[in-house]
Amino acid sequence: MAVVAEIAVPKIPASLTATFRLVPTRYPTVGILDLIASPGDLDAIIELETWTNDRISTEIGLLHRLPRQEWVVGKPMASVIMAAFCHPRVGGARFSGADRGAWYASRTISTAHAEVIYHRTQELAEIGVFDTFVQMRAYLADFKAIFEDIREHHPEFEPLYDPRSYIHSQAFGRKLFEAGSNGILYRSVRDPSGECIACFRPKLVKHVRESSHFEYRWSGSRVPAVRKLA
Repeated sequence: MAVVAEIAVPKIPASLTATFRLVPTRYPTVGILDLIASPGDLDAIIELETWTNDRISTEIGLLHRLPRQEWVVGKPMASVIMAAFCHPRVGGARFSGADRGAWYASRTISTAHAEVIYHRTQELAEIGVFDTFVQMRAYLADFKAIFEDIREHHPEFEPLYDPRSYIHSQAFGRKLFEAGSNGILYRSVRDPSGECIACFRPKLVKHVRESSHFEYRWSGSRVPAVRKLA
């Protein structure tokens, strides 16, 4: 059991199969990192194309900020895995900041839908337009490692579930990460019955494979219609 920010956090061995992560379909499933055999091969590409090449710099994102021993390269879905860590959301997410992302996934597709719908609807609310659509691709991933577990309804954990602010949860996540944590198992904030995982380590994201595609369409309302495309 680790103690972080005066909170005792249980550490448990977790074996999760077919967790769900939804990503916009505009992002490709294959990229440079799938094709190179080792991190050193990327140096030749960078030297040839330079960091100013828009295609390469867009795909690599914050890769140069991650230690090379953490890179996942030369395997199917390597670019998909690393994109989660190299392209964090502006302002960060619940347990990770804007300087480094994490692989967030849900135990069920219904929870993944709830998370995506909430965040996309918030973005639309900021511009005051609820007339658009987005298509998302579901990726499945497996995990087998030790994770911090905050799923218990404990008063000390409640600030980490603030539905409007990531201030406490990001500070908590950073301290765990810096202490060597693999990631966090937690209750979904957007789906009361759901559970999620935030994995801090790229090499622990295993057996990533493509699953179904979905379309979310807002037609003047905050509640979109969800349609399975394939």
